[in-house]
Amino acid sequence: MVDKIIPFRLIVYLLTLFLLTNSTYAQSDDKIIKGNAGSTLLAESFGVFNEPWAMTFLPGGDLLVTEKNGILFMVHLEDRSKVSVKGIPNIAYGGQGGLGDIILHPQYKDTHWIYLSYAEQDGSGKRGAVVVRAVLRPGSARPTLENLEVIWRQKPKVSGMGHYSHRLAFSPDGKLFITSGERQKQTPAQSWTQNLGKVIRINEDGSIPPDNPFQDKGELAKTFWSLGHRNLLGIAFDKKGQLWTHEMGPRHGDEFNLTIGGDNYGWPIVSWGDQYSGIPIPDHDTRPEFNAPEIYWVPTVAPSGLIIYNGSMFPQWQNNAFIGGLRSKSLVRIQIKGNQAHEVERFDMGKRIREVEQGPKGGIWVLEDKKNGRLVRLTPYE
Repeated sequence: MVDKIIPFRLIVYLLTLFLLTNSTYAQSDDKIIKGNAGSTLLAESFGVFNEPWAMTFLPGGDLLVTEKNGILFMVHLEDRSKVSVKGIPNIAYGGQGGLGDIILHPQYKDTHWIYLSYAEQDGSGKRGAVVVRAVLRPGSARPTLENLEVIWRQKPKVSGMGHYSHRLAFSPDGKLFITSGERQKQTPAQSWTQNLGKVIRINEDGSIPPDNPFQDKGELAKTFWSLGHRNLLGIAFDKKGQLWTHEMGPRHGDEFNLTIGGDNYGWPIVSWGDQYSGIPIPDHDTRPEFNAPEIYWVPTVAPSGLIIYNGSMFPQWQNNAFIGGLRSKSLVRIQIKGNQAHEVERFDMGKRIREVEQGPKGGIWVLEDKKNGRLVRLTPYE
């Protein structure tokens, strides 16, 4: 039997061919993602996290990322390195709770204030969401939070570990808006003596604006912007200054709402979904006194994270909303025209999407959910 010797040049050719035809491996985690309306995106990974929940960009281009277990990372995107931030308060981690949202003060370059939300626990074991502000000192080898102060709390604390919501956004006029979930208790969403199931509007220091809509329903209600909400995991303002939120439905019936001061959104009295037990809930059109959603989803998309795009990288998508999908493992694009909204495209991401953010150059960034959730940048693919 004669041995067959493969020429060296043939080996080089075969290896080159393998690398070219397996570009997904040659390009690490890069991936082409196509939407169902024909758009194509390039997805590039910038590292992995353990249960990431939220992110926000600093003016210099670095990124802050929260992990639900109570760690805040500063990410240097140029070399894709990260370092944990010191000074994080005690976090009640478990269930849907932990370290939550993070945003910058509108004049961050002058104030260095950042705002964090998280779950805390009292001596009896009951839990609730908290919002704090702190000064970020990023310049040292180990960035640090200083002068931390609590500016808002969910009242009352209750049992259970779900539906904190605690998403944050500043309005164009500098007011802080907070989504406060009904903690899976349902009825507090209609209560004037509990701030659960509400959208909250306060000043940057936690004080109450005198022009809030509910001035004759008690002291706590003076902080309310709207009521009748379930679990709101997205909040953003459009270019006209209109507030949009989305919330998880019960068994289906997720909602995307133009969220107007003084309005009641009906939970748990009405919903386009049903109870998990199968017990039906009256539909929105049976109670016209409640504000109905501009979009609702049956079956569920399980929305989390929200931006309203205003960047230059995707000029055709100006004032479009982007929502991450948990159960649907998707990125949903919504067209907003005036006070109307319509889903126009959905991207199959293959992973649960927890958070969406717009980058400094107009790229769209997402955080995948759970352990080993990736930080992914989406840019046009041409």
